[in-house]
Amino acid sequence: MLIDGYVDGELDPIRNREIEQHFQTCPACSTVFDSHRVLRTALRTGSLYRTAPLALRNRVRSSFKPTPTRKSLMGLPQWRWVAVAASLAFVSVLTWRVALFLPAETADHLLIEEVTASHVRSLMVSHLVDIPSSDRHVVKPWFTGKLDFAPSVADLTEQGFPLVGGRLDYVNGRAVAGLVYKRREHVINVFLWPSAATVETRPIAHQGYHLVCWTQSGMTHWAISDLNSRELQEFVHLLQNPPSH
Repeated sequence: MLIDGYVDGELDPIRNREIEQHFQTCPACSTVFDSHRVLRTALRTGSLYRTAPLALRNRVRSSFKPTPTRKSLMGLPQWRWVAVAASLAFVSVLTWRVALFLPAETADHLLIEEVTASHVRSLMVSHLVDIPSSDRHVVKPWFTGKLDFAPSVADLTEQGFPLVGGRLDYVNGRAVAGLVYKRREHVINVFLWPSAATVETRPIAHQGYHLVCWTQSGMTHWAISDLNSRELQEFVHLLQNPPSH
């Protein structure tokens, strides 16, 4: 994919210029590029990246020994073979444990970064909604044919969280529904997409924003705003238990 090559600096100047011009006229590709850039930044900064101290690096390098030849291995006594096998088994188990736990934590952090970036981008580029409407019967059908699922849209105007509209967004490697609500002057973005996972309602604070994630009826939901945590959780509770009309 050319966007990957552009992000990694692998393309020639002419092709780079062509892609930059394309970004100016293609919001979808521009959104994908922003997501890639957030991912690249997250992997290189913060809790996901640590530089080993020089002394540690030197000790690791000095611990490396030349790889034994097949002939020398064949000459090992039986007890040494057992020791080698045990070492390999330990390394395999250690690698499995790292692969089991670290990617989940990393993916969770990157998803928080993506949701935050999408929220901020919607406020910065004056692209808060694609379909401006406070009527859920207008917003919900607008997504038909644009997504492979039908998002639920609640009317919370009487509860103090009026619907502003909806838009298409790109999060977690796929197109998602973005629903926009307000609380006084505070914008609340709600991103949702199908998911087989089960996540309990979880509040998160990140870069000055409050987020709440949860799954319900086979859908992943992320709500984010600079609204205070108490009111955002009140909003989420209303979304989870919408009033009947």
